[in-house]
Amino acid sequence: MSTPPDAPPSSAPPADRRTLIADTAIGLVAAAGLRGLTHRAVDAAAGLPAGSTSYYFRTRTALIGACYQRLAELDLADVDDGSPSGGAPPALPGAAPDREAAAAALAGLLYRWLTVGRARQLARFELSLEAARNPELEADFHRAGQGARSRAAGIVAALGSERPQEAAELLVAWTEGLLYDRLAGALARSRPAPDLAELTAVARRMLAAALTDPA
Repeated sequence: MSTPPDAPPSSAPPADRRTLIADTAIGLVAAAGLRGLTHRAVDAAAGLPAGSTSYYFRTRTALIGACYQRLAELDLADVDDGSPSGGAPPALPGAAPDREAAAAALAGLLYRWLTVGRARQLARFELSLEAARNPELEADFHRAGQGARSRAAGIVAALGSERPQEAAELLVAWTEGLLYDRLAGALARSRPAPDLAELTAVARRMLAAALTDPA
């Protein structure tokens, strides 16, 4: 790996450069797994001068931490974005007025992540395992995961949940499980293409269960 330069390798704003590096790193993990994630590989894939990635993220741990932050930003942007993306249905709005609208919006979000957002979700699963093995990454991973849970808690609270934190954690866990099953589970390759109507029915059941207060 090249020795990091003493100054940023170009005049591009540091925030833009960091985002480019994180996006490129996520793409590399999606394509080749963590074995494909090196500073040199990110420089090459991003079209950056040698040493650029190591200038902004000195260690591999720091680079993976940046991936966690960027993945969280992108997922929350999908949650908040009410417009179609790449032909996918609209994602979940910041607040849903009723359960049926929430189910339809959650289904749209799942559809997006199973289609146009498939590679990013695969990278997220791959990167999440690294936090289980590396204590230095636990804080970054935990912090990145809080945004989705906080947003979900606000939504289920608006839908009438008396225990929104608990309901949100269940809803996020079920969402994660469904995504993993459809993208990387044992039957992932044999399943039919994602279907919005089927996902809406599933989302409706998930919300109903999450919003049912335990006895």
